[in-house]
Amino acid sequence: METKRKTLDMVYIAMFSVIIAICSWISVPATVPFTLQTFGLFLTVGTLGGKRGTLSVLVYLLLGAVGMPVFAGFTGGIGKLLGNTGGYIAGFLFSALVMWGMEEMLGRKRWVLALSMVLGLLVCYLFGTIWFMLVYSADSGTVGLWTALGWCVFPYIIPDIIKIAFALAMCRKLGAVIRTDGKEI
Repeated sequence: METKRKTLDMVYIAMFSVIIAICSWISVPATVPFTLQTFGLFLTVGTLGGKRGTLSVLVYLLLGAVGMPVFAGFTGGIGKLLGNTGGYIAGFLFSALVMWGMEEMLGRKRWVLALSMVLGLLVCYLFGTIWFMLVYSADSGTVGLWTALGWCVFPYIIPDIIKIAFALAMCRKLGAVIRTDGKEI
């Protein structure tokens, strides 16, 4: 029984790594186009739980780091992670860790999941913006915090909140189909 459980866990982790990749390829045209990467991240951790969800995000990042085209625009490679916006992609791992930590402390209640998604997004924004400012400054000259936020964060806040809302709705539906360690969402 334990072997079957571990096998299912590995299948779920792999499957949701692919879901994050597919979401990263979907670009929504808008004034500032955006992808569904963060939706995939929140859906993954929200559905699988902290441990399996974080492992799934880690697998996604490792696939991208070795050159698999799993990032936005069918890109991949360590250069993408070391570029201006690589901090936001790497920030997915920190988001997942925040969500996992909150799950461990407060359980998997719906309000905890919603709060952990918002805090995870803020951590991703923080890590990504600091990374952007460091890399951009090294490559192109100094950039101020408000300028960096205006380019990299402010245009994405509303779409990201909408993605969180959809992920919350989907987690409940998927959680009914996928075994989530017996913990209710």
